[in-house]
Amino acid sequence: MNCPFAMTTQPFVLDLVRRPRRNRRSAGIRAMVRETRLSPEDLIQPLFVTATSAQPEPIDSLPGQFRLPEAALLRECEELLELGVRAVALFPQIDPEHKDESGTYATVRENWFHSLIGRLKQALPELVVIVDVALDPYTSHGHDGLVDENFGDVANDATVEVLTDMAVQQAAQGADFVAPSDMMDGRVSAIRLALDDAGFTRTGILAYSAKYASCLYGPFRDAVGSLQAAGHAHLDKRGYQLDPANAREAMTEARLDEDEGADVLMVKPAGMYLDILRDIRLRTD
Repeated sequence: MNCPFAMTTQPFVLDLVRRPRRNRRSAGIRAMVRETRLSPEDLIQPLFVTATSAQPEPIDSLPGQFRLPEAALLRECEELLELGVRAVALFPQIDPEHKDESGTYATVRENWFHSLIGRLKQALPELVVIVDVALDPYTSHGHDGLVDENFGDVANDATVEVLTDMAVQQAAQGADFVAPSDMMDGRVSAIRLALDDAGFTRTGILAYSAKYASCLYGPFRDAVGSLQAAGHAHLDKRGYQLDPANAREAMTEARLDEDEGADVLMVKPAGMYLDILRDIRLRTD
C-alpha cells in the first residue's frame, strides 16, 4: 500500500531571482565587491615642523609626536612613503621673534616654511604635500586672522587678502593642496581666483568647510605655538568657527565652498560630527 505522505528527495528551493548572498560566497568575491576600503593610501599624516631646533622636539600635549627640523622631516616622509602613506599635511611652529599682531612673517620672502615646501617637493616629488593656510602660527595673539581693534573680532576681508598671498606663495613652492583652516567668509573663492591668476590652476584647495569650535584643538595649538602666543588669555574663536549646535549652517558652508572652487571638503573634528560628515557627503559632489 502506497503512503500518501512519502518524503520527497528534492531539496526545497525558493523561487528567487535575486540572491544577494551570491556576492558574499567567498573571500575573493567579497573583496571584489567591497564598497568601502581603508588603506594607507587613504591616510594623511599631519606633521609639525620647526626651524628653531636641530633635533626633533617632543610635543607635551601630543605624546609620541614631535616638531621636526628639516632633516628629520625628510626622513619621516621617506618612511611614510615606504609604508604606503602618500600624503602629509604640514603645520609650522614659528619663532616668537617672527610674530606680530598682523602675522607679517606669513607672507615675507624670507619665510623658511614656504621654502621648506619647495625643498621637500624637490626631494620627494611623489609625496602629496598639503599646507595649512592660516595666520594663527604667525600672530602674536594666536587668532587665525587679523584682529579688528574697533570690533574686537577677526576682520574677515583683510584676513582673506593675506591668506590669498600665503596660498599663492605655497603653490609657487609646489604645494599640491593649500588648506585654508580659518573659516573666513569667501576665502575659497579669493584663493581660487588668485591661484588661477598666478598660473597655479593645478593646485588644489582642501577647505576646512565645517570647522566646529572645539577644545580638541588644544594640542594642535600647542604644537604650532598659537596657544603659547595667547598666554593666559582664552582663545575664543567662536566668531568664525561653527557653533556645535548648528547642522544646517555646516551645509551652507559646504555648499559655498563647493561653489567657490574647493576640491575637497573637510569636517573637523570629524569623529564628533559623523552626522555632518554624512550629510555633506550626500548633499555635495
